Amino acid sequence: MPQLNSKKFAFIGAGKMGETLIKGILDSGEVKTDQIIATALHEKQLARLRENLNIRTTLNNIEAVEAADVVLLCVKPQATEGVLAELSHVLKANQVVISIIASVTTTLIESKLYNKVPVVRAMPNTPSLVGAGMTAICGGKFTENRHIQLTENIFRLIGRTLVLDENYFDSVTGLSASGPAFIYIIIESMAEGGVKAGLPRDVATELAAQTCLGAAKMVIDTKQHPAVLKDNVTTPAGCTIDGILKLEEGGLRVTLIKAIVEAAKRASCLIND
Repeated sequence: MPQLNSKKFAFIGAGKMGETLIKGILDSGEVKTDQIIATALHEKQLARLRENLNIRTTLNNIEAVEAADVVLLCVKPQATEGVLAELSHVLKANQVVISIIASVTTTLIESKLYNKVPVVRAMPNTPSLVGAGMTAICGGKFTENRHIQLTENIFRLIGRTLVLDENYFDSVTGLSASGPAFIYIIIESMAEGGVKAGLPRDVATELAAQTCLGAAKMVIDTKQHPAVLKDNVTTPAGCTIDGILKLEEGGLRVTLIKAIVEAAKRASCLIND
């Protein structure tokens, strides 16, 4: 991806998610360490970034932004106003701002900036660390197709991308960004079931994790509805249907639906905390 090779990237507020993105992008081999500079609130986090990722760091957001082609805003929602006030006159129309801040719209960011800066909103998730991320992307008022393509090229280094209307982003946050935590609980619970059935814990965990990975790949690759794939596994009077009966009795389906709806609701108001 030659258009990334010449770009300079500034990660503003590189905490856990920012660090995950930087590591994933560097691991792809398409972006080099000397193309990246990152900021954080505390020197301790900057030292961690330097040690783990060998990138340049600074406590000064303005210094980081001035030489960047692409500025990734990774701060917490509550810190958005302060960071935008600091950078409002520094960001230029020939730069691209990519925000991964939950609950913060492109309109809000644009309203705080002095120049007509292209703003792209992206919502990745933590599996980006291992190149298996899912990132939703939308453009703001001043973005052109090339800005969306640039953003897709960046996030495709660490997984899959979808370009969506911004109205969907709180729902995306509840499902895709929070979703890995829900899946980890499912994997953990499946492994516990395996232990109860007599398997060693490490074996049970590996079986559960690979089963979830394989099932997800079946949905993506075959493009069949999950219910069809489930029915293909479920034979009459077999062990699978007995297990499904217990899942339905326990309310797994409705519990997962409610979890995602509640996470999406919460995502819509994080900036107000």
